[in-house]
Amino acid sequence: MKTLKIYILLFVATVSVAKAQFTKAELQVSGLTCSLCANSTEKAIKALPFVSEIKPDLIRNVFNITFKEGVPVDFEQITKKIKGAGFFVNYFKTTYNFANTTVAENAFTYGGNTYRIVNADKPLNGEVLLTVVDKGFAPNSVSKKYLGKTVDTPAASGKTYHVAI
Repeated sequence: MKTLKIYILLFVATVSVAKAQFTKAELQVSGLTCSLCANSTEKAIKALPFVSEIKPDLIRNVFNITFKEGVPVDFEQITKKIKGAGFFVNYFKTTYNFANTTVAENAFTYGGNTYRIVNADKPLNGEVLLTVVDKGFAPNSVSKKYLGKTVDTPAASGKTYHVAI
């Protein structure tokens, strides 16, 4: 009986830790001129192992992406697929579930990468919409606005992304 309680406790702990992740994203791509371009870009993104579903909005050149639960998301792979198709990311907004995530000095880690929040002024809990403001993920004016204010400390491992709320 004691062993069963330990297994149940471990299971609950792993399930609750898995909730801390990126759940969805809105990605605007510039340079799309036809539905064939959008279709090939959609297929390229859908092939990524962490993408569950993708819905294009051809009027706004936006892709709404849903990520697989429990699978780490890699933003670099998404932008490589977009650039490989000959297009550019105009903006990248993503929703992160902060359940069981520790935010220290306006930064958190996920999937081996560090995410530095450039304008955090309140405690983060539940699902929060984040905009990636690094070059290649946002227009130059947005990157300059946010990155001009930051003093970076190097990440222990992986890449450092800058996000705004």
